[in-house]
Amino acid sequence: MRLYFIAFQFLTIIPLPFSLRWEERDLGRSMAFFPLVGLTLGALLVGVDYLGGQVFPRPLTDLLLVALLAVVTGALHHDGLADVCDGLAARGSRERFLAVMKDSRVGAVGVVGLVLGILLKYQGLAQLDPAVKWPTLLFFPAAARFSQVQMTVGSRRARQDGLGAACIAGAGWWQFGTALALTAAAAWWCLGSRGVFCLLALYLFTWAARAWFHRRLGGVTGDIIGCVSELNEIGCLLLLVALQHT
Repeated sequence: MRLYFIAFQFLTIIPLPFSLRWEERDLGRSMAFFPLVGLTLGALLVGVDYLGGQVFPRPLTDLLLVALLAVVTGALHHDGLADVCDGLAARGSRERFLAVMKDSRVGAVGVVGLVLGILLKYQGLAQLDPAVKWPTLLFFPAAARFSQVQMTVGSRRARQDGLGAACIAGAGWWQFGTALALTAAAAWWCLGSRGVFCLLALYLFTWAARAWFHRRLGGVTGDIIGCVSELNEIGCLLLLVALQHT
């Protein structure tokens, strides 16, 4: 359970009722339990959806869910999405791309990317069939956090510092296999064959994104991992909405 709590402490800003000491390599080892933290976040969203649905109309409750997920994660992955959008807009060398992502300022393209991402996530939640809303709320944060493991294990470091480098240093194929097994079980348990199909589509997208960033930048960074995680959350919701009509 120690590694789960390390993962929980890293992925959220929710305080733990006890102190936890860990070293840099422990962060990579804890990635085996990233999907389990995602399920924990999903359970929180289900609870808030239930309570909010008693007093608010659905559109407002859905917006609260999007806001809550951003708040409890410290908007860490939103920052990655904005930084990667700015890096893509820079259209320069590898060094310029990395420098723009590291800049603490957010450019116009980053703002646009962030706003569009939030709107897509909100509309994805709003269009879900009520019968599958709670299983989807449980599953999509877990799927996105598995993508972080997939982006990390076996990757090269585009930079030698930062959170991405720390994760790569300690994460191995045992972490990947455990995270995949947890996520696949969650996909089947929550959504059956549709969940498995969604996970497969996200798995292929994440491999494609990882391959592109390796060609473009020679590896991945924490911002890139966070960006792909956000895209997985959005993609998961959109795929499940689309599958409702098949």
